[in-house]
Amino acid sequence: MVDYQERFDIIIKKLKDNGHKITPQRIGVIKIMAGSEGHPSVEKVYEQLQNEFPTMSLATVYRTVLLIKSLGEALELGFPDGSNRYDANKPYPHPHVICVKCGKIIDPDISSLQDMQQEIADETGFKILTHRLDFFGICSDCPS
Repeated sequence: MVDYQERFDIIIKKLKDNGHKITPQRIGVIKIMAGSEGHPSVEKVYEQLQNEFPTMSLATVYRTVLLIKSLGEALELGFPDGSNRYDANKPYPHPHVICVKCGKIIDPDISSLQDMQQEIADETGFKILTHRLDFFGICSDCPS
């Protein structure tokens, strides 16, 4: 797990360095995004902030999440059903294991990923800029 406070501080600094206001609502969104291991959707972030910011709109959360993403501090995982989940702990490409029943997402540590990326680059002649590697299955919490 990435250090929550470090990720929070990095995102806040990036916002400041790029001339963006640090509002209480943005701080709330960043706290959830930086501290979440579950790759939340914008709707989940919004739900978690309702007690603290009952008048905040879903649009405000969307704008903040997309701003964090545009600054390179959140990774967006899009799915065929149109839903998106976000990872602000590891805002760089990395593998995910996704449960097709409950939607849980886990980040496995795969030491051979760099070797695989290099092997693909060597075989294809491509300069690899980014990648997405997802594994789909049924987690141990769900009945198979």
